[in-house]
Amino acid sequence: MATGSEPGGCLLLALLPFPISSLDGVQATGESTSSRGQVPIKTNLGNYTERHFSGFSRRIILFSSRYLYFYFLITARIVLHSAVMDIMIAVQDACVSGQWLTAIILSFCCFLPSCLPAGQTVDYASSESVVSRQGDTALLRCYLLDGISKGAWLNRSSIIYAGNDKWSGDPRVSIVSNVGDKHEYSLQIQKVDVTDEGLYTCSIQSERNLRPKLIQLIVKVPPKIYDISSDITVNEGSNVSLICSASGKPEPKISWRHISPSARKYESGEYLNITGITRDQAGDYECGAENDIASPDTKTVRVTVNFPPAIHEMRSHGVRPGQIALLRCEAAAVPSPVFEWYKGEKRINMGQGIDIKNLSSRSVLTVKNMTQDRYGNYTCVAVNRLGTANASVPLIPPNTAPYGSTGGAEVLLACRYLILALSSLVSVY
Repeated sequence: MATGSEPGGCLLLALLPFPISSLDGVQATGESTSSRGQVPIKTNLGNYTERHFSGFSRRIILFSSRYLYFYFLITARIVLHSAVMDIMIAVQDACVSGQWLTAIILSFCCFLPSCLPAGQTVDYASSESVVSRQGDTALLRCYLLDGISKGAWLNRSSIIYAGNDKWSGDPRVSIVSNVGDKHEYSLQIQKVDVTDEGLYTCSIQSERNLRPKLIQLIVKVPPKIYDISSDITVNEGSNVSLICSASGKPEPKISWRHISPSARKYESGEYLNITGITRDQAGDYECGAENDIASPDTKTVRVTVNFPPAIHEMRSHGVRPGQIALLRCEAAAVPSPVFEWYKGEKRINMGQGIDIKNLSSRSVLTVKNMTQDRYGNYTCVAVNRLGTANASVPLIPPNTAPYGSTGGAEVLLACRYLILALSSLVSVY
């Protein structure tokens, strides 16, 4: 809030340097005795007589009196001005609401003119509002009635400017004055903040009347997310609760969105609750805070969903003896699974012409030199801390592909012969 000076701000005017050089008879060492024979008095400045001490006391009393005079003078001025302004505002409110008796009683409290038409000497201007965005420069406009008028700016009970004299210690505050058809006497506040919000009064005093103008400064604040849930990891089926808190003026609207191909939007609110989360709901969730002051503020939180392995692809290619055979196993799991290979009941290890390459979600087994004893049924096992999955595939020569294998040319040829045979039977009957 742009405030005026406190009463103690002018008290330094009453303080003057103490002229210690006028203390006669003061010596660095020894004692000093006046002609009247007073008893010396010892101090840190040396020794001087009661006559000197009495003069020193009178000066202290004189300076104290000046200090107290200025203190009470400034304090009384500010308190009186504040009380008068409060009563003036109350009178104006009573006039606007039609409470004439209240307005007259309040006017008599400080001998102010009432709002009755006859003899009116106070020109109550209608109040207005100025809206500014945080960080911008706010300009509260006010105009003097003529070249003789004098103006003052107040914020609540604090004086900001009296004429061209600045009472406020805030460097952001200044007067904008232009001389033309209207004598501008506007208050400018740079880098306005929410603490500057409130009621300001431009008081214009002419020879005949007092014209206070009331301006309500409203500071709007862009949305800002100041708290959001940290990234979390949960198991599939768990309940998840995310929180996103934001500030702003007007109060921002908070919305949630799942950053995914479907870009699902959730209900607006500070909390996002997901019951029985699935693996498809894993990913980044964006919180957006929006009001009509600036662009939305957004932040994201990542949700990781753990689930057991699931093998979704198992392939083999029939090869002849002496050729290279490839077996591929793919599995989805979080955390990433560990792969193992078995031939029958025996676990397969690398070496002796066998190579195993494991990636995050895929394992490839390579048999570099296929022999008859290496044909058979191979099993891929995927394991993580939540569970285990396995799948088997046969590795056999190309011309002995079993029933149910896919992708073999022999199966396609057999299907064609079967269709021709059925067609022949239909034509006979």
